[in-house]
Amino acid sequence: MRGGGQPSKVRTFMGHPMPQTQRLEPPPPDSQVRFRLRKLLSVAKSHKRALILTHDNPDPDAVASACGLAFLLDQAARVHAQAAYGGIIGRAENKALLKVLHLPIVAVGKIDTRHFDLVCLVDTQPEVGNYSLAARAAPQLVIDHHPARPASLLSAFHDVGGPAGATSTLVSQYLRAAKLVPGPALATALFYGIKSDTRDLGREVEGADVDCYNWLFPYVDKQALSRIEHPQVPGRYFAAYHRAYERARLHGKGQGVIVDMGEVYVPEIVPEVAEKLVSLERLRWSLATGAYRGELYLSLRLNDRRINAGRLVREICAPLGGSAGGHGAMAGARVPLSGRPPSKVAEEVAEAFLRAFHVRTGPGVPLVPQT
Repeated sequence: MRGGGQPSKVRTFMGHPMPQTQRLEPPPPDSQVRFRLRKLLSVAKSHKRALILTHDNPDPDAVASACGLAFLLDQAARVHAQAAYGGIIGRAENKALLKVLHLPIVAVGKIDTRHFDLVCLVDTQPEVGNYSLAARAAPQLVIDHHPARPASLLSAFHDVGGPAGATSTLVSQYLRAAKLVPGPALATALFYGIKSDTRDLGREVEGADVDCYNWLFPYVDKQALSRIEHPQVPGRYFAAYHRAYERARLHGKGQGVIVDMGEVYVPEIVPEVAEKLVSLERLRWSLATGAYRGELYLSLRLNDRRINAGRLVREICAPLGGSAGGHGAMAGARVPLSGRPPSKVAEEVAEAFLRAFHVRTGPGVPLVPQT
């Protein structure tokens, strides 16, 4: 102890130890980030308890950015913050993220939302409608890297549309501007959020993503990251992929592929299959659908930069009563089945996308030759 003083008290956030010193000096944030941070904190400081909500069935970017914003509000605004999500977390990597890192996020059904006087949305926006809040209270804070929706601009604070390939990037920028260094668990979550949403900095990546990725890397728990990226999976996972490959059909002379997976055991398997299929050589797009608890989930992936996936999915799914979100190369939606057979709704959705891609409707050609 220097000068015979008392040992410093270890600060914690929701039971997690906080680093007492910075190991690296972060690069100075730009003036725009500092300006937005001051506005964010000025809005937050007039409140006592913040609810930070992700979109339903959140991915790693949503989970990480919610926990990161909770950390920021707790430390920089002295506002008690709780991160929460609706739906389920079913994909193996996503479950491992929570299990390995013990992140302070809970299912929204386990808390009384009436106790919060500040509502924040991350990785989603009011008009999308894919989040679970019974009262649908207007959020005061909205942070999302997806294209801005008009309703978001009415919130007291909004940072929507980027430029960023992940919401975790936007939150990391605020932590840097506030001179807050996340502990290993949060740093690993934010790092993986950027990594997964930009496909290892290979898809729709911006300079801010690279900067935050490099800033977070020294603080990442590398062993934990490996356990998250390479989790054990249930037997149903392989059965789902087997069914997907058997059902996948090529359309438009091999320009696109569509697969209806039928009933799925978790909704996250749908975008995972779409992501895998779009890697097929010479393919322009992939579309996967799957039914889960009365809704049809769909996911679109593109290799064609002339088309905006988010805009296309919204145009097709809005008339069907679905909620949709996304951006340039990737988008998803869920459409209520309303008692109709899932296969019938999936067929209508597939035909709508084929027409949008100017491809003749029909059964298509099996991806895997039938033997």
